[in-house]
Amino acid sequence: MQRYRISKHHHMTIHWKDFITDEKLLAKDASLKERASIVGRVGILILSCGTGAWRVREAMNKVARALKITCSADIGLMSLQFTCFNKVTSCTQVLSLPNTGVNTDKLDNMERFVNNFEKDSINLTVKQIHLQLDHIQRKPSNYVPLIQGLAAAIACCSFIFLLGGGIPEMLCSFIGAGSGNWARSKLNSKHITTLISVAVGVAVASLAYLCIFKVFESYFQILASHEAGYIGAMLFVIPGFPFITSMLDISKLDMRSGLERLAYAIMITLVAALVGWLVALLVHFRPENFLDLGLSPLMLMLLRLPASFGGVFGFSIMFNSSWRMAATAGAIGAVANTLRLELVDLTSMPPAAAAFFGALVAGILASLINRYNGYPRISLTVPSIVIMVPGLYIYRAVYNIGLDAIGVGGLWLTKAVMIIIFLPLGLFVARVLLDRDWRHFG
Repeated sequence: MQRYRISKHHHMTIHWKDFITDEKLLAKDASLKERASIVGRVGILILSCGTGAWRVREAMNKVARALKITCSADIGLMSLQFTCFNKVTSCTQVLSLPNTGVNTDKLDNMERFVNNFEKDSINLTVKQIHLQLDHIQRKPSNYVPLIQGLAAAIACCSFIFLLGGGIPEMLCSFIGAGSGNWARSKLNSKHITTLISVAVGVAVASLAYLCIFKVFESYFQILASHEAGYIGAMLFVIPGFPFITSMLDISKLDMRSGLERLAYAIMITLVAALVGWLVALLVHFRPENFLDLGLSPLMLMLLRLPASFGGVFGFSIMFNSSWRMAATAGAIGAVANTLRLELVDLTSMPPAAAAFFGALVAGILASLINRYNGYPRISLTVPSIVIMVPGLYIYRAVYNIGLDAIGVGGLWLTKAVMIIIFLPLGLFVARVLLDRDWRHFG
């Protein structure tokens, strides 16, 4: 009797080379099923990087045109269904991912592969193309959990200054966020479910902040009001990529992808906020206002530039960007986020409107830089405006609603929603102005 070993994984591995019938046949001359396997694999690899449906479909279409077939795809957060046609028949496939995440370095590699496909890969065999994709798919993360933790520490330390925190809050957030994201990265490396890794990461970050804060309070006599910075220690879990890409997909009427991404982002945000709220109740932390730093407007602006750079750079590293890509995004974020904050301070512009102009500037700068170095726009724009996502507002909304202060919580939630809507709207307008293809449907 023949025995079969049952895999412990929910998502079975696809053996792409099983599609190949003739290893010597060039891809452009291969069967429809073999060519469709290339198109589908390109799509699912780009989807695994965390980008939106429009970019995935654009890449699949570009590869399909080079292979002389027609592709129609329906794309979600973690799965896609597509059909490839030639003059005689059609081939339909359904592909899915075991988990979602963000990997801007892999996205950059995939975009370069797609852009050069017609020139470099069209005269290769199907097997050779799959070997190229194997190399991209199996490339390990650029950073170990320790570096991921350090990146979160830098990002949240910078974040808390931009929110109004001082040196005690920055130091405690540095330790808290670094510990929390290190724990989350370790769990992710062991393929632990996303909600568990997020919850554990937030809990570790909050408790680490508490421990460091108590040490500072005991030995350096810092004021108890500095405890408010504990919110900054858990802002590394902000799902900026799915929030932003969900709105961009919805703006292009990719409703399935947009709504799935939005639901995922809301789920992560709620879990993080609720865990933070429970820890705060247990240790008696309260999200109070920060103490005034006493800085002049000029000094504050000059300090916001490096703080914005550090925040965006840290988030970019967490998204697995290369050092150069992270530095580029950091430079964009330094300009765009500082502009946003100065508009609020100097012109009394509502935060949502200032967020729109900050995102618009980030989108324009990213499009211009994209023409120079070829980095994917989304790998530059999203990290540069993640720091504008109102994590503090969202947490205060959940905290107050949890204490039955519905009116106060609703006010914070409304402010947060307005900003979250206007951030991708700014990117959308920038793309409309500078990208002819984005302006049209069809």
